[in-house]
Amino acid sequence: MLAPRFPHDPAPLPGLSRADFTCIGKAGLGDGHNNYAHSMAWFNGKLYLGTTRSNLCMLRMQSSYSDMPFTTWPVECPETMDELYKLDRRAQIWCYDPSTLSWEMVFRAPMVDGIGGGKVPREIGYRSMQIFQGAGDPAPALYVSAWAPGRAPGGLIMRTYDGRTFEQISRYGILENAPISTTRCLTAFKGRMFFSPTAKRGTDGAQQNTTGLPVVFESADPASNEWLEASEFGFGDVGNLGIFTLCAEGDRLYAGTFNLDGLQVWASDCEGKPPYRWTKLIDKGAYRGPLNQAVASMTGFKGSVYVGSGIQGGGYDRVNGVGPAGSELIRINPDDSWDLIVGEPRDTPDGRREPLSVMRSGFGNLFNGYFWTLGVHKDWLYLGTYDWTVTLRWTENDAAPARVQRLFQLMTREQLIDHEGGADLWRTSDGDNWLPVTRKGFENPYNFGIRNLVSSDVGLFVGIANVFGPRVAVRRGDGWEYQDNPDGGLEVWLGDKVAT
Repeated sequence: MLAPRFPHDPAPLPGLSRADFTCIGKAGLGDGHNNYAHSMAWFNGKLYLGTTRSNLCMLRMQSSYSDMPFTTWPVECPETMDELYKLDRRAQIWCYDPSTLSWEMVFRAPMVDGIGGGKVPREIGYRSMQIFQGAGDPAPALYVSAWAPGRAPGGLIMRTYDGRTFEQISRYGILENAPISTTRCLTAFKGRMFFSPTAKRGTDGAQQNTTGLPVVFESADPASNEWLEASEFGFGDVGNLGIFTLCAEGDRLYAGTFNLDGLQVWASDCEGKPPYRWTKLIDKGAYRGPLNQAVASMTGFKGSVYVGSGIQGGGYDRVNGVGPAGSELIRINPDDSWDLIVGEPRDTPDGRREPLSVMRSGFGNLFNGYFWTLGVHKDWLYLGTYDWTVTLRWTENDAAPARVQRLFQLMTREQLIDHEGGADLWRTSDGDNWLPVTRKGFENPYNFGIRNLVSSDVGLFVGIANVFGPRVAVRRGDGWEYQDNPDGGLEVWLGDKVAT
């Protein structure tokens, strides 16, 4: 009898269920403008969390969101860019100490001289955290990538050894000849730090997915400000408009792209002289095309690499007319073959592909527009989604996508929100068979995205994106009014079998 192709543990440890999770932080940790738990890391026995603030107010000013089909804007926001800069958007870093069950703000972005005059926040968000010991570091440090608003000097990288003193170790803009405003993928691999730009400097994030610089950079000592090109431009494909995600697994670094013809995944051992030789493993969105537009998440699990897809704009790219569509999950196996785990059946040049989980895109939910984060905890792989169902509350009927209008014929929008509202968290022990932990954002429909999963000695931390604070639009008769929303703002949950 032949051995299975990829043998799995026949008796995995018990996974976490909904009953194992406790909310340890809500309402933006006391400030509803803290919308995203945008970066998280377990460092020196504590959880560190970087926030991004007032996301929907920022998006309201962007041209790509100006034509959103809302009857009213979901949250109370300034009307002009000048008024936006009067909001306190200074990003924050918080620390959770499990020994005292308490949170402490350990850093807040300073105000700096803005382009065009006046004081502006140096950064409005912290997009990525990575523990790394560079060539000049006496000990492992926590590195943090900062997201600068358009009127600030530029993005930067910070470092801390003790979790309390955060020093700027990069120049503004990070790169000397092509300054940027942020990166979302600091990744340590083979004694070097890798990243790819996420947003251009001076854009307020409006072009965060198409930076004009789809290149992987590396440095053995980030504080030296010496960054080398580890890949050629777009891996030689002009369709790769950005490199969204990096993942170190085994002896290779994996890179996932944003491409209007469908995402790509590349891998390299990063040996020799940069730029390195990269091999393309996935093309044309795994032959789903534009509906697998970008690699939203990627992680290694039991020798394979799992790839979660997404369409920019929350699963519906109105600018390019793509979607709406649910996300897919793809597995790259140790022999570089790939399997469709969650998604739509289709014919490919390599034959027919059926989802091994027997679950269609979005785990059967059209509104799961991103498979936003993947994380491993105690022999289980967890996946968190972005679910835009709750935005239907403010969407004009005639402007809703055709597929959604057909749903309106079966139930009201509030029934849809009650049934599907809130992000999903799923788990698997073998990669093929998936179980839901929550499908309703831990019973809060405003929890529309699970942004981070961090394994630790005390359990699995789940960082939530919730942009519906501090004040949300509530219908009153034929009109709308803004009211305080105690369920708005980021949340953090902790899953632990021992605790229950």
